[in-house]
Amino acid sequence: MSAATTRSRTPDRLCAEAVDLARAAAEEAAAPGVVGEHAGAVSEGDRVVTHFFECKELGYRGWRWAVTVARASRAKVVTLDEVVLLPGPDALLAPEWVPWSERLRPGDMGPGDLLPTEADDLRLEPGYSGEDEPFPNSAVSEDMAELVEAEDAEVTAGTPSNLPVAPRRGTIAALAEELGMRRARVLSRYGLHSAADRWEESFGSKTPMAQAAPATCVSCGFLTPIGGSLGQAFGVCANEFAPADGRVVSLAYGCGGHSEAAIMPKPPRPAPPVIDETKVDAFPLRPAADSGSVPDVSDEAAAELGHS
Repeated sequence: MSAATTRSRTPDRLCAEAVDLARAAAEEAAAPGVVGEHAGAVSEGDRVVTHFFECKELGYRGWRWAVTVARASRAKVVTLDEVVLLPGPDALLAPEWVPWSERLRPGDMGPGDLLPTEADDLRLEPGYSGEDEPFPNSAVSEDMAELVEAEDAEVTAGTPSNLPVAPRRGTIAALAEELGMRRARVLSRYGLHSAADRWEESFGSKTPMAQAAPATCVSCGFLTPIGGSLGQAFGVCANEFAPADGRVVSLAYGCGGHSEAAIMPKPPRPAPPVIDETKVDAFPLRPAADSGSVPDVSDEAAAELGHS
């Protein structure tokens, strides 16, 4: 260890004894009565010492007033360097700042809030527009290519009349199973309307969230369609940050988590005009009788004829 390092870690005697100077500086910078007892001193370098004082101000538990004093070479006068409020080992500190995109949690969105989605959001992909799709009768269409490779039919050992069991694909039960109707009972019209009324009341167009939304769910990329007749008016929300995540929502519902939501800047408001040219100033054709510009005439006939 060098001599310079040893000197820097050994507090200067005059600077270490300047406790009163450091306290006076801390009391001048802080509010009255918030500077506590002397909590020690640390050497910052050659003839540079920092004195610590307890902070009694509410909300700053464990913080300390740090007053740094210094002394020039061969000088006997200690001068003030700086006064700051620093956290101590047991100080109460604010949590580390986290960007809003990382600290946002499902259920945090309220009516009127907007959650813009990035252009490269992994949860979204371009929708089908049909612009690049070939015509159905085109030679390069996907349907024609599949028909060229193989016909959509089942090859059997004989005609259906000679088979012991009819082909499964051609039965009514198979068709019903494919359409999702091979069940003992299905929803009646009353059951469908009851479900639609419940969903519309919870996540419909008249809710406060939908009233403050920038757009409806029918144009949102997070909307997952559902089958059946209810699919014409409802879908399932697939946005984890939306209040209706995993719920059946009306196509007229909406929230701030819309996939195309964007925070639009407010239009600039022009400054008020210095001279208002749109206002009409009223000027009387005759001066008022009490204005003093015309003498008071008691004779009415003379008043009608005017002044000579």
